Amino acid sequence: MTSGLEIGFELDRRYRWMQRAANAPSDAGEQVDASKKPDLLLLCELLGSTPYALIGGLALQVYQAEPRTTLAIDLAVLTYDSLPAAALIAAGFVLEGRHPHSENWRAPGGTPIQFSDDPEFAEAIRAAERHALEGREIRVLSLKALLRAKLRAGQDPARRKSKRMQDLADVQALLEQFPELDAELCAADRALLA
Repeated sequence: MTSGLEIGFELDRRYRWMQRAANAPSDAGEQVDASKKPDLLLLCELLGSTPYALIGGLALQVYQAEPRTTLAIDLAVLTYDSLPAAALIAAGFVLEGRHPHSENWRAPGGTPIQFSDDPEFAEAIRAAERHALEGREIRVLSLKALLRAKLRAGQDPARRKSKRMQDLADVQALLEQFPELDAELCAADRALLA
């Protein structure tokens, strides 16, 4: 898949290379895939038939020509109980805790994984688009569902202001790249973006 997702993986590699170079210059030339890609591929393989959809920054990377980077892999699931916890643990994933809006794991490669069981995602999970990545299937929110999710997150008073502003910037970037999404906005959405 040649997409913003691959650009995002390259951003991951460069970020981690700079971290290694700053902390241990002798390791700076290490040739490992220091991106989220191995963790994402393993995670999607383990999720198998579990209904899920990529959300957040990684979902944006699938669609955007000029993606922004993100540290975590964010996924929506119907319920936390639907997660194949034993298989995740056996593969090296570590459950770090459950919070009011997420269940947090860490992948074997160190990538933070955040699952959400927000009921607002239920229909979008069922309608998730299927994309190929190195011969494997990943399920991603549709553009319309991603737009709605970002608008909702951009108005959530429980989120930090900087996160809400990033969500609205993500909406604006989607509208610039996909002008047809403007038809999905109501007057209140347009006022929020203004």
